[in-house]
Amino acid sequence: MYNVLLFCDPGIDDSLAIMYALLNPEINVVGIVSSYGNVPQQQATQNVAYLLQLAGRNDIPIIAGARSPLSGEIAVFYPEIHGEEGLGPIRPPETLQHEVVNFDEIFKIIDNYEDNLVIVDVGRSTSLAIAFLLGGDEYFKKVRAFYIMGGAFLVPGNVTADAEANFHGDAIAANLVLNKLRNVFITPLNVTNYAIITPETIRQITSQPFNAFTKLIKPIFDYYTAAYKKLDPSLAGSPLHDVFTVFALANPAQVQYINRQASVSIAFDNTKGESLADFRARSNEQVTENTDHIAISFNYEAFVKDFINVMTTPSR
Repeated sequence: MYNVLLFCDPGIDDSLAIMYALLNPEINVVGIVSSYGNVPQQQATQNVAYLLQLAGRNDIPIIAGARSPLSGEIAVFYPEIHGEEGLGPIRPPETLQHEVVNFDEIFKIIDNYEDNLVIVDVGRSTSLAIAFLLGGDEYFKKVRAFYIMGGAFLVPGNVTADAEANFHGDAIAANLVLNKLRNVFITPLNVTNYAIITPETIRQITSQPFNAFTKLIKPIFDYYTAAYKKLDPSLAGSPLHDVFTVFALANPAQVQYINRQASVSIAFDNTKGESLADFRARSNEQVTENTDHIAISFNYEAFVKDFINVMTTPSR
């Protein structure tokens, strides 16, 4: 079983990833860091609290994360994709009984699970970068691996021609994370764009009340799919970028990687957030402890089967 500290900014895709992680028997969620990204940080925290309340998991600490990028830029949100409050048509209760703890809880969790903790970051990299700046290598060498959803290698971005939303949203933080942390697994758009779940699969998952999330899944997925259809009418469903990242951790044999040192453009021009790595066939790049693992392909059938199995798991 993987002990996971999850950084996120829910958002529909992040919310589905939280559900998937909570239901997955291979994953033990030990904390959730909620930050700005798809929605403001306060709303992201409210959404996390709502999902944990549904799951009956008040034992999982919510950690207050960043509210804006390291650059000091004004954060851009995406209500056209995720809805005004991040859960499509769903409005979480305004009052939720779940304590939000201070940022230093991150270091307590790292100490408690030393050498047996994986950090998964499916949002902007700001909170993870701040944690590194505060804790340094002393703390982060205790973490077994980092799974980062972000980037677009050899494919177009989704917010600019070159950049994916997470890396573009805080390019400085993303570049710091990729260059300072060790054993980083990156799941970029060149694979997550193909992690498509169809409405037929969602109908199968929600055909019975399997768990506390069942009634929530279809309305938020339908909202998300309608938004993606406007961007690309040819899509048969919706790509679940963040769910895929958690899937990659729990199913390592189903994802293939190439080992390259990745970086992110921090220029304040049209290259901001662009993912960079040497993909030449005869690259002479030396593999070091800072070399990243960039996902390049995966077993789609295994992804869909696993998603169905996990999302129809009775609440734990």
